[in-house]
Amino acid sequence: MAFSFFPKSPKFFDFFREQNRIIVNAATVLDKLAREFVNCESQCQVINMLEAEGDVINRIIRRELSTTFITPIDREDIHEINSSQETILNHIQAVSNRIGVYEIKEVRFQAKRIISNIREMVTGIGVMLGHLGNGKEVAGTVAQLQHLKKECEMLLVSGLGELYDHPVTEPGNIVEIIKWTQIYDRIDKLFNRTWQLTKSIEGIVLKNA
Repeated sequence: MAFSFFPKSPKFFDFFREQNRIIVNAATVLDKLAREFVNCESQCQVINMLEAEGDVINRIIRRELSTTFITPIDREDIHEINSSQETILNHIQAVSNRIGVYEIKEVRFQAKRIISNIREMVTGIGVMLGHLGNGKEVAGTVAQLQHLKKECEMLLVSGLGELYDHPVTEPGNIVEIIKWTQIYDRIDKLFNRTWQLTKSIEGIVLKNA
């Protein structure tokens, strides 16, 4: 058996796909919460547990990156994917917590659609991560995710506009606007960070083709 002075490279690609699996699960729970709007507390708890599970993977990747001499892709690219996936999961948790804590009456139509799109986007990112290191094209998936992202932007504008369609003189209406402005702000951060990761992975795949 040949001897190597170089340490065996950890399976960063496997770590990334495990991160994505957790994110897809969390996005799926959030989508169900938004669509059905029942058992909010238990659904939020599930997402919190998934976020804690994602933290473990994030720490493993950071530890392995700090102790590995040779990596399958550039170190900064590994850091970018890891930190972006951690942030996406944190944003999913933030959206669910706000829906759960703010005691809103229902989830607005635009928010439901955006959250559904986000679930599709993180699923697409999983497809792209599966192509890391094998030289396969990701342009088709990127185009699909770009379409979803643009739809999210239009829905967000529509949702924010709808908040002000009703008189805001009553205290209850003002509170509702404040609550939904904060929820939409987190949703905005969520789909934009998801799109940012899409572009990053596209660049990494092209660079290593």
